[in-house]
Amino acid sequence: MRIIGALWLRNVKLFVRNRVQMILILIMPFFYLYLLSTIFQSTHVSNSVNYVLAGIVIIVVFQTSLNIATSTIEDIVSGYMKEVLVSPVKRIQIALGQILSSTTIATLQGILILAVGYLIGMKYSSAATPLAVIGFMIFVGLVFSAFGLFIATSVRNSQTFQIVSVAITTPITFLCGVYVPLSLLPDGLQFIALLNPMTYAAAFFRALSLEKMSLPADELIAEQLAFKINHFVITPQISILLVLSFGLLFLLLSTIAFSKVDFSRMNRSKGNKDIFQQ
Repeated sequence: MRIIGALWLRNVKLFVRNRVQMILILIMPFFYLYLLSTIFQSTHVSNSVNYVLAGIVIIVVFQTSLNIATSTIEDIVSGYMKEVLVSPVKRIQIALGQILSSTTIATLQGILILAVGYLIGMKYSSAATPLAVIGFMIFVGLVFSAFGLFIATSVRNSQTFQIVSVAITTPITFLCGVYVPLSLLPDGLQFIALLNPMTYAAAFFRALSLEKMSLPADELIAEQLAFKINHFVITPQISILLVLSFGLLFLLLSTIAFSKVDFSRMNRSKGNKDIFQQ
């Protein structure tokens, strides 16, 4: 636990010390809020500002969680990861330290945005809702931190990693209903969106944040908090089970991949290129 705690504290300190990043975290979501709230007014969504804000919060948690992939690559290239590995530390402890620190940072960012959102009108009628919201942010952070770690340890080239990262995260980000209502997408993209785990994470988080978990299925579908596939309705309760399944799968895959990857084959070459020795 001491090793996990040390890795967790190091990464959290790096985040807290980056003041510029923290300021941008607070500014950018509200730029998107202003931009997107007008788009969602054209849908059957009540209180589009809070609806959009909830989506932005969970997408920030998702994107920050995936930053574990970038930070892990940087640690490997800089030699920091190799220094840790020469110590008598189990790799699973390193993986857990990376995942927990990424989850903590992602949750802190989500809480910061929610705190500002509270000042502009995002209120809760139940005292239990904020705790449930934070709990789900932690859950999403764990799920996608594991996914990000799997990406970092699976890609065989640091330059290729940048391409793969964008190729994976861009469709997940834009096909989950946060930036563009799914009802406005073509049928083909709507089908792809239903294969996207972030679609269900965003829908559940919105239903939870807006305290609409108990709405009838027809109203949930109208507000894109539930999804109908033929005669089957994916309710928010089913959505969280789908995200949980995705998370357990990649938690297993990421720890296996991290345990087996050969960090010694990665060198930093002269100049700006970082390559794996084949």
